[in-house]
Amino acid sequence: MKYPPSVSEIAGKVTETLRSIEVMWQAGLVPFPRVDEGLRSVVAVRKYGPFAGATQIAARRDPRAVGIVDELGPLTFKQLDQRSNALARAWSERGIKPGSVIAALCRDHRGLVVTMLAAGKLGTRLLLMNTGFAKPQLADVASREGVQALVYDQEFTGLLDAVSPDVDRYLAWVDGDRPDEDTPVLEELIASTDDRAWPAPAKPGGFVLLTSGTTGTPKGAPRAETSVLHSAQFLDRIPLRSGEAMFMGAPLFHGTGLSQFILAFALGSTVVMRRKFNPEETLRGIAEHRCTSLVLVPTMLQRIVDLPAEVLGRHDTSSLRIVFVAGSALSPDLGNRTTAAFGDVIHNLYGSTEVAVVTVATPEDWRKAPGTVGRAPVGCKVALFDSGGKPVTAPHTVGRVFAGSGLSFGGYTDGRTKEIVDGLMSTGDVGHFDEDGLLFIDGRDDEMIISGGENVYPIEVEHLLVEREDVLEAAVIGVPDAEFGQRLKAFVVRTEDSSLDVDGVREYVKSNLARYKVPREVEFLEELPRNATGKVLRNKLS
Repeated sequence: MKYPPSVSEIAGKVTETLRSIEVMWQAGLVPFPRVDEGLRSVVAVRKYGPFAGATQIAARRDPRAVGIVDELGPLTFKQLDQRSNALARAWSERGIKPGSVIAALCRDHRGLVVTMLAAGKLGTRLLLMNTGFAKPQLADVASREGVQALVYDQEFTGLLDAVSPDVDRYLAWVDGDRPDEDTPVLEELIASTDDRAWPAPAKPGGFVLLTSGTTGTPKGAPRAETSVLHSAQFLDRIPLRSGEAMFMGAPLFHGTGLSQFILAFALGSTVVMRRKFNPEETLRGIAEHRCTSLVLVPTMLQRIVDLPAEVLGRHDTSSLRIVFVAGSALSPDLGNRTTAAFGDVIHNLYGSTEVAVVTVATPEDWRKAPGTVGRAPVGCKVALFDSGGKPVTAPHTVGRVFAGSGLSFGGYTDGRTKEIVDGLMSTGDVGHFDEDGLLFIDGRDDEMIISGGENVYPIEVEHLLVEREDVLEAAVIGVPDAEFGQRLKAFVVRTEDSSLDVDGVREYVKSNLARYKVPREVEFLEELPRNATGKVLRNKLS
């Protein structure tokens, strides 16, 4: 039986809503006191969704405002709106209807952005494919999700062999000569089609994000229409402001990039993007466009701070206020090196494809406690539970992490979902709070190993190893052991001039951590296997 909410629950919800509105007003997302503009914005978002609606609003507010800058140059919000009208009309004429599934296998560029907008206007579901997919993964996901049309970049043509020939194909980016004269090119479709306003669908289209798939086939996690109030979950802890410029280093097919891209458009901000990440080109783009925020995953940040000092000093990045990092763990060493290079800019977000935002660490949090993922923003809740489902509240006590917000998904496309306790969803991680209430992630729940009766979380050993100047990256896993049940094995990537050997790794860990946390095996690699968002593929380590 479902009981009506209590007075305290209603009061809490009202307080949360008012705080959300205040946060959005401070960021410039709520056009107070222009109530008429606010109402038009609400109508546009309801009709076309938060992304296509935001683009229309920005185009009407200032037709000359630049929405994106890619390798081909700038496009205004008005141009993006018109191009997506034309593409939506062209696709409709070719039989793509509301409710259809369109897949995009694209890098970050205008073709992907217009595809995202047109899909929303048509009322279709857009499946964002990982550009690091192998051929079997692509075919499996396309078949499972019922893809009707596939939009792709020319460089991925060879991956499409295993995809059903019944799936329509469209080229989003052409590098040279067209590989197939029969495959329509988005730019040609757009140029040859009427770009007048496209009528709103009965229901705006939505996105389907894919889980990382580091241990198996990625699962589809739908993202339905969301309230504008959910923007406050980012803006409460990340001081993005309207009319600024953002450099998008993270891929848009990943929740990190997509969430910040949509938020930037809602703020009427310019997004600078490149198809492939290059650390110095990123700094050059920040300097040229006076970007105030940089969105990326930790492996990208690593490549930037690893640049020689003369390269870092070559570009004026003084405009940068925010380095938004998410997607995988940010080590204390990397975060501290970033602070030394760029100042107090680190905003470390913890979340997942399923749960969305959980916590955010601000620069103040990071200074106080390097390695923290911070606190839950307005509209979000995070709690720890033990294996029996009882709350874990004592500081420095490890528990399973559960979270909830209006952005949490409603279940995978195959009908499964994540474990729920007390209305909160499992993130699959374990962590602890410190005495100030800051959250730390100790590792994946399924990565904890028991060696000789002791619980060991590999991430602690990994963070210790990468603190060494002669170690570029490290991964630690558990492997079977006849005597202890499991033992640790470390995979280490050394610098070119490093003389570190197996005994050196073991002695270093032994001198800093408990004896049972010392890896019994050490293997040196040229690089760690990672997916396109920088997560280590642990199933490829053994």
